[in-house]
Amino acid sequence: MNPSHVVLLAGLASVVGVSLTAQSRFRVDVHLVSLSATVVDRGALVSGLTQEDFEVYEDGRLQSVEFFTSGDDGESRAPLHLALLFDTSGSMTEDIRLSRTSAIKFLNALPYAEDMTLVEFDTEVRLSRYSQDTFARLVERIRGRKPQGLTALYDALGTYLAGASEVDGRKVLVLYTDGGDTRSSMSWSDTLGLLRASDVTIYVVGFLDHQSSSSGFGQRRQLKQMAEITGGRAFFPRDGKDVDVAYGKILSELGAQYSIGYVSTDTRMDGRWRKVEIKVTRPELKQADIRSRQGYFARWQEAAP
Repeated sequence: MNPSHVVLLAGLASVVGVSLTAQSRFRVDVHLVSLSATVVDRGALVSGLTQEDFEVYEDGRLQSVEFFTSGDDGESRAPLHLALLFDTSGSMTEDIRLSRTSAIKFLNALPYAEDMTLVEFDTEVRLSRYSQDTFARLVERIRGRKPQGLTALYDALGTYLAGASEVDGRKVLVLYTDGGDTRSSMSWSDTLGLLRASDVTIYVVGFLDHQSSSSGFGQRRQLKQMAEITGGRAFFPRDGKDVDVAYGKILSELGAQYSIGYVSTDTRMDGRWRKVEIKVTRPELKQADIRSRQGYFARWQEAAP
C-alpha cells in the first residue's frame, strides 16, 4: 500500500475508533491475490465452469491460478463471511420494518456462512459479529434498533473494511440504506479508494422512493458505483415483492460465484495499483460479462536506506 493510503487509514481510525496496526492496513499480500467472480451470459448466471475455463491477467501478464472453487461446490467452496451494513438513521423510519424483515429472511437462507457481521449506522457506527450459533441474538439486534440521527455511511464502510482485511475467504457485504451520507468524516473520494483496495463484494439494496428526483439520482449513482467497483450489484426496490426479488438474485449470484487465487509474478512491494482482468476461455462465452474487482494495491515497503 502506498503512503497516501496509510495516512487515510490512520485518519479513519481516529474517526470511528478502529485500531489499525501495521498488519491490519488495507492491502493484498503481494504473493497471493484472491478474487471473486460472477459470470453472466445473455442475462443468465453461468455455473459449472472449471479452473481450466479461466485466465487471469495482471497488468496484461498471464498469471498461474493456484486456487479455485465455485459457490456450488458444497463442502469445498471457500468460506463465506457475510456482513450487513444497516442504515438506522432517522430517514429510514418509513422503510425500517421492510428492511428488517427482508434482512432476516436473507440471513436465514445462508446457513453455511462462517460468520455474520452487523454494522448499524446513523450518527454513530456500531459493529458486532455473530456465529450461526448466536443467530437469534443477531435477529434480536436487527429488530431492536429504532431509526434516529444522521447517516454516517462512509464511516460505516470504513469501519467494516478495516476488520475484513484480516479475514480469509469470500467476503460479501449487503448494504441497506435509503439515501446518501450526511454525517461521515470520510469523504466520497476516500471511500472509493478504500473500496478499490478491498476484496469485499458489495451488494446494495437502496430504498430511494422517498428521495427527491434530484438527490435520488445522485445517490443512486453513488450506490451503483460502490457495488460495481467491487464486482457486486445494486438494487432499488419499490415494495416488498421487489425486495424479495433482489435477495433472490443475490442468493443466486452467491451460489454461482467463483473464487480464484493466484500467485503474482510481480513481487515488487511498491504499493502500486495492479490492474486485474479475468477472462473465460470457452468460445461460446466470448461475450459473457465477468463481474469482479478491477485490481488491487500491492504491499508497500519502504526501501532500505
